[in-house]
Amino acid sequence: MKRRHILQTTAAALAASALGANLARAAGWPVRPIKIVVPFGPGGEADVTARIVGQKLSEQLHQSVIIENRPGAGGVVAGELVARAAPDGYTLLLMTNGTAVSEGLFKHLPFDAQKDFAPISTLGFFDLVIVVPADSRFKTLADLLAYARGNPDKLSLGTINIGSTQNLAAQLFKTTAGLHAQIVPFNGNGAVLTVLRSGQIDAAVVGLSSIMSQIRAGAVRALAAMGEKRAPDLPQVPTVRESGGALAQFNVASWNALAAPAKTPPDVLQRLNQEVVAALQSPDVIHSLTQINVQPRPGTPAQLAELLGSEIRRWGGVIKSAGIPQQ
Repeated sequence: MKRRHILQTTAAALAASALGANLARAAGWPVRPIKIVVPFGPGGEADVTARIVGQKLSEQLHQSVIIENRPGAGGVVAGELVARAAPDGYTLLLMTNGTAVSEGLFKHLPFDAQKDFAPISTLGFFDLVIVVPADSRFKTLADLLAYARGNPDKLSLGTINIGSTQNLAAQLFKTTAGLHAQIVPFNGNGAVLTVLRSGQIDAAVVGLSSIMSQIRAGAVRALAAMGEKRAPDLPQVPTVRESGGALAQFNVASWNALAAPAKTPPDVLQRLNQEVVAALQSPDVIHSLTQINVQPRPGTPAQLAELLGSEIRRWGGVIKSAGIPQQ
């Protein structure tokens, strides 16, 4: 009994010592600048989100937060850089739903999104919308659906490039609604807007932030938002799921999040999560993000891991069913 007591006491002491060391390490972190690697060029929603949140983290942590833009190959360049970085909490990845899409879009990736990254927290979600020209005959989503069902392969839906979230969202909308329609990809939002306004395509699936100024100007009209709830900036515009029937559970939104290299110490990840949550709950960050049509939404590492896994499964299925060849 005495030997068992000694062993239990020793084990407890070791555990307490390890906990103390972890807390001390987290308390001492960060001692140098933190880098957030963004898989896009400057100026887009992802980049601006990272800069807004990064600035607040810098204020909270009293340490510089540097944004490093590494666009290219559907986020693979940025992902590989972070996956290979030292797991010390000083190099982070701005993860997006594009990270999940890449798992199904590429035959070979230099990382496994679920194994090589440690989730920290979601940052924000932003809406996708179905829009039509201002003078379109389609006044409601019901009008568009009725036309598509009565005229197979006549309806054309424009999106940006194949494999983008917008493109896959259009594919998912088409298959869920049981439509025979044409998904027409273009190189960039500007090209989509040009052909939409000229009447060369019937409708388009676009990110709300990229089209909001055109909606406000009356150049295009939003028929439906693709998310679970109506977009805060377009409360009068119904969601796709409000159409009911096969679309009753439809829910697609773009999102971004923060992740670190796998094997980053749990105490550092916990500290990062706490700081990100605090940043996203601050009034100035909420205001700044909502100004670019991003809805701040912090979460736990477990919630981000679950989101990533479900998105990988969903978009992998869409890519396969749409017959999009792997790159």
